[in-house]
Amino acid sequence: MRKEHLLAPGPTQVPPDVLLEMAKPVFHHRTAAYRKLHQEVLEDLKAIFRTKNDVYTMTSSGTGSMESSVVNVVSPGDKTLVVQGGKFGERWVQLSKAFGANPIVINVEWGKPADPEEIRKQLKANPDVVAVYTTLVETSTGVVTDMQAIGSIVKETNALLVCDGISSVGAIPMETDAWGIDMLVVGSQKALMLPPGLAFITVSPKAWKAIDARKPAAYYFDLKKARKNIATFDNPWTPAVTLMVGLKKSLELIKQRGIEQIWKDHARLARATRAAVKAMGLKLFADPPADCVTAVLMPESIDGETVFKKLRGDHGITIAGGQDQAKGRIIRISNMGYVDDSDVVIIISALERVLAEMGHKFALGSGLAAAQQELMQKA
Repeated sequence: MRKEHLLAPGPTQVPPDVLLEMAKPVFHHRTAAYRKLHQEVLEDLKAIFRTKNDVYTMTSSGTGSMESSVVNVVSPGDKTLVVQGGKFGERWVQLSKAFGANPIVINVEWGKPADPEEIRKQLKANPDVVAVYTTLVETSTGVVTDMQAIGSIVKETNALLVCDGISSVGAIPMETDAWGIDMLVVGSQKALMLPPGLAFITVSPKAWKAIDARKPAAYYFDLKKARKNIATFDNPWTPAVTLMVGLKKSLELIKQRGIEQIWKDHARLARATRAAVKAMGLKLFADPPADCVTAVLMPESIDGETVFKKLRGDHGITIAGGQDQAKGRIIRISNMGYVDDSDVVIIISALERVLAEMGHKFALGSGLAAAQQELMQKA
């Protein structure tokens, strides 16, 4: 039986210890046992998200927390400022429009980060913007944005800074409070090493002031309901108890390593992956590239979709292809979450074989050698 390797940027691999925890019998959520679990999980999440503000959990994909950050903050006719440089920036635009806002869109070239000075310029020209919607790592392109610089600009205005950290939190540095992020949205299926199904959102005092000034337009995603229930560590609706049990275990694993060390480990694996693809004569798509997903530009003669299909069909390795305008042009390799040196060796080895079979000219083994050189360095 062939082994399957999941190296896509979500969902990601789940540690066996977490899977075993989730195999235990389900218990009721309106109990002291669940409230104790919820309390412990929320404290651990605060430490990983680097915030003193409360963290709210919801049973949904990460998009649910994105929607919550819009529907609780934005009223019909409000202006939002949205950075759109990939599929998930586009989602912020679509969410703004869905709830009647008028998004001012900063279009960014795919593979490039947002320019903080452009955000400053737009906020100066539009002082009535209620929220700035951004993405730390745009998973569709592999680019990382300077959120600290953006935060320093937005915090001097009345606007809220909302950050999509779904594909980055737990993998690369994120200082929610220090960077002035008012609402951070996160999903379970990335660096937190869980299956899909949980979403998280932090809410700053500045954000609560904005939320309390508006009439609730949400029901399931109403943060005021969540705030009322969190006082007793309950959820307003039935939580995903099994996923919460798994989350407690995954957070224990993260605490054992330490979040700063995990950031260093991800950076080291990313350096090895980037060194390998460059040694194979390939180029990176993103500038600057994120340390949790590597987007690789394919040569003109190579179809990225075929590479993606051959890796999965011939080698049992699932990565990700490109989306929309990047479809066929790039492949995306994840190293976030439950990934180690052997995973980098496996994907680079298979990628070398696939590219050689498709006619790409390079020295077979050059990518592996470059990766191994980086992997031998300490994080």
